[in-house]
Amino acid sequence: MKLAVIAESRPGETRVAMVPEVVAKLVASGIEVAVESGAGRAARFADADYEAAGAAVGGVEATLAGSAVVARVQPPTVEEVAALPDAVSTVSFLQPLATLDVVRALGAKGATVYSLDLLPRISRAQSMDALSSQATVAGYRAGLTAAEHLAKFFPMFMTSAGTVPPARVLVMGAGVAGLQAIATARRLGAVVRAYDVRAAAKEEVQSLGAKFVELELEAQDGAGGYAREQSAEYLAKQRELLANEVANADVVITTAQIPGRKAPVLVTADMVERMAEGAVVVDMAADSGGNCELSVAGQDIVAGGVTIVGMSNPPASMPTHASFLYARNIANVLGLLVHDGVLSPDFDDEIVAGTCVVRDGVVVHAPTAEALGLPAPPGGSAAPPGEDAAPPGDADQPTTEEAGS
Repeated sequence: MKLAVIAESRPGETRVAMVPEVVAKLVASGIEVAVESGAGRAARFADADYEAAGAAVGGVEATLAGSAVVARVQPPTVEEVAALPDAVSTVSFLQPLATLDVVRALGAKGATVYSLDLLPRISRAQSMDALSSQATVAGYRAGLTAAEHLAKFFPMFMTSAGTVPPARVLVMGAGVAGLQAIATARRLGAVVRAYDVRAAAKEEVQSLGAKFVELELEAQDGAGGYAREQSAEYLAKQRELLANEVANADVVITTAQIPGRKAPVLVTADMVERMAEGAVVVDMAADSGGNCELSVAGQDIVAGGVTIVGMSNPPASMPTHASFLYARNIANVLGLLVHDGVLSPDFDDEIVAGTCVVRDGVVVHAPTAEALGLPAPPGGSAAPPGEDAAPPGDADQPTTEEAGS
């Protein structure tokens, strides 16, 4: 079986779906690997490194020729789908409800399509959980970004000129990304408070040395450790109660996202106006509309002396380790799809079935079929998960001993 690894085409995407270390393990297992020349350059992996690991390196046509599976980070464009072999399988972050034209094109190719953002959040799938691995990178980067933009020290300093108090950081959302942001801010010496709608997050936040913010609101724990979607009334009351927390913070880091949908607004323009001049908001959900009302993806906005950082694709800012983690996730997914060197997925496996959007050209993911106006597939996979949140036992969840996982 041949695995093709293609260079990413999305502007600003520096990650690659496979790294030389993981290529060597796949080749040793009997999988043929082909990598498009230059695919790993932005992540600091040279063509020679792939060749040394046993991969064939060449142009895109040679890389795709005869491939059974194509691995990517981002979804292909419609034009890129046209170049794929017929009946190929693809593995990537697809976000099918946001890429319906691509899904339609893949269906016309007779493809079988696996979307890692639909991976079931069960213990057996932890080693394949690319959402969590990339959220770990994003949370770490968010903590560093906050420190870079704040015109103050993060830690307390006791000097001959006097004592400098530590920065006060508020993290909104204690999923994998939020927990890593907490851990990073704590390592840098800040005093950290964190809020999450899930009551179960309290112990995780406290284990990292942060203070859990409790509001007089009903907990919103949902299935699988996720937060369930909140009503407009709940969000309005939540913003009202969080206004003082935001106003008292030097830094606010927001993490709440709903795959395939607009991110909820947690920090309004009025809340930003109450913040002290020089304060910083780091919005990790800027690409999906933003948790801060004033965020613009990929830009730093200054409003009333407050800097709002709209982080765009934060894992791509640390592509070497982000790619390494992602490649390990892909390799573990391939372990379910490839047996004895032959592509033979077991669609009775809940992980295989849960991530499959298109099977042999037929859309089998029920919400995507509905969005495309197609008949509901019998036994089709369920709706995408809710907001970013770490279920208990998540493999990439930071802990007291291993906050950098």
